[in-house]
Amino acid sequence: AAAADAAAADGAPAVATNLVVDGRPARIVAVTACPTGIAHTFMAADALTAAGQKAGIDLVVEPQGSSGYKALPQSVIDDADAVIFAVDVDVRDQQRFAGKPVVRVPVKKGIEQPAELIDEAVASVGNPLAPRVRGNADTAAAARAEGGSGGGVGSAVKRSLLTGVSYMIPFVAGGGLLIALGFLLGGYKIAFNADDVLGSATLWNLGDTSLIVYLGAVLFKIGFLSFGFLVPALAGYIAYGLADRPGIAPGFVAGAVASFMGAGFLGGIVGGLLAGLAAWWLNSLDVPWWLRGLMPVVIIPLLGSIFASGLLLMVLGGPIAWLTQALNDWLSGLTGAGVIILGIILGLMMCFDLGGPVNKVAYAFATGNLAAGIAGDERYLQIMAAVMGAGMVPPLAMALASTVIDRKLFTEPERENGKAAWLLGAAFITEGAIPFAAADVFRVIPAMMVGGAVTGALSMAFAVTSKAPHGGVFVFFAIDNFWLWLVAIAAGTVVAAFAVVGLKRFAHRRPVEPVSSGAEGVPSAVATA
Repeated sequence: AAAADAAAADGAPAVATNLVVDGRPARIVAVTACPTGIAHTFMAADALTAAGQKAGIDLVVEPQGSSGYKALPQSVIDDADAVIFAVDVDVRDQQRFAGKPVVRVPVKKGIEQPAELIDEAVASVGNPLAPRVRGNADTAAAARAEGGSGGGVGSAVKRSLLTGVSYMIPFVAGGGLLIALGFLLGGYKIAFNADDVLGSATLWNLGDTSLIVYLGAVLFKIGFLSFGFLVPALAGYIAYGLADRPGIAPGFVAGAVASFMGAGFLGGIVGGLLAGLAAWWLNSLDVPWWLRGLMPVVIIPLLGSIFASGLLLMVLGGPIAWLTQALNDWLSGLTGAGVIILGIILGLMMCFDLGGPVNKVAYAFATGNLAAGIAGDERYLQIMAAVMGAGMVPPLAMALASTVIDRKLFTEPERENGKAAWLLGAAFITEGAIPFAAADVFRVIPAMMVGGAVTGALSMAFAVTSKAPHGGVFVFFAIDNFWLWLVAIAAGTVVAAFAVVGLKRFAHRRPVEPVSSGAEGVPSAVATA
């Protein structure tokens, strides 16, 4: 109470009694991280920071984004009363927070429920039963021991898969855009004669090759080689998500073996999981002290690679390669309604959780097979175009609804978010719709899914292809039938925008009459429709 009075006297927000520790406002540090390290990461950081300021407590956030992160000063961490991990991937350098009470949740909760997370974190201070950050780095075992979203094998596997996708995306995005630029400069034949061009010409001696074609070959080759790391990076960082650094080497080797076997990204997933589990088990063994130093640099890479890659080469690689080829044959045989149904499914997945795990499954499926599309199978290029187009619909639709169709249905902050969502949608950043979904999930998400399904179906029906994995309208040069693709996106955007406006107008939230529990001291439940 004294702290609250002092805060009020200074003009700062009054601090609730339950947020006071040792007579002062609570001190909380938080880490936010999502698979792509772009939108969710920073939106959660902003939401937690705003909630901390509103509550009048000392809360500092470390967003661990795709471009790296600025580590919090160790003195700030040491002075903190508790830690919030709002993450979908493993926390980097987690041992810095060792011993602190921790609340670990998916990053989406950091966006939607920041105040509740602060309450939970402060409540954990002084509670001897509260989960605490372990000192043995970012392993799945530590996450499970801490509880929260790391509370089970399924959660650990999910987190490791998202970690793998997170680290794979830069290879896909950078490599895909380089390939697209190579096509722009060197023409589409550069995919088949890049080696000949680079073998017969140099920057100082072009011979019969034009400078533009030569530069196109250079860009294409760099992008193509970047794509070669796609499956190994996926497998390596899946293993990293399960076993921390000891899993990286066995995981990369397993990914390379999956590529060699023709098992594709499915083989990379299986190989990464096998390598991660093997490395985690080996690292958990109680070995003599004189052997402990050799474990991460010799024993675990050796035995982990033998186990995971050996299983792929001798047992699992063949069946997975057969399954991959069967999937390719099925996609190649799709015509008419089958193609449209596939587009609908992909569109629904892209809009289901606005950048979450389901969205990432659809995106990983498209990008994981993009190399096959560039090699000549245009069906995969159509899938890439459908996925990117559907992913652009939610922010564009919410921008249209909140700034053009019916501004009165939205709050002032939502209208401001709507202005920014135009650019986010155009750039294929699906997460631009999250502020709207967080405030009204049951009316926004269904409307977005309908619009995404429309765009996915039309994109596939129009046979639009994309050789770029990201960039939205800004990679127009890599998209065939670009104007038809815009028509598909516009149709889905309009449908989703009018759907969300209609739901907000006519599907009102209705309070349900309180139902007494009949038990003394237990509050009655109030539900909303």
